[in-house]
Amino acid sequence: MSLAKTANRNGLPEWKFPAARLRYNGQMKIIEFKLEHDYVELNQLLKLVGLCGSGGMGKAIVASGIVSVNGEIELRKTCKIVAGNIVQIEDHEIHVLAAQD
Repeated sequence: MSLAKTANRNGLPEWKFPAARLRYNGQMKIIEFKLEHDYVELNQLLKLVGLCGSGGMGKAIVASGIVSVNGEIELRKTCKIVAGNIVQIEDHEIHVLAAQD
């Protein structure tokens, strides 16, 4: 699977994962992410949907305490995110969908 290079709202280059789709629900930005495997690590999920530039940056974001999984603050950087989980960070909500067979 290939990544597509785009520009973020600041005009800086960023990578988008093609399995993620963005839609809006009022003020909340909803991202639907389709898993390719049974799970994805939280820090990698943030990178794959384009909310940060690297897995290391994802770890720092999780450590800051602004990420919640299913309504609970999550501080484990490599927490396993599975289908059905909802990850929230500021005004973004990531809905994790099952892998397609």
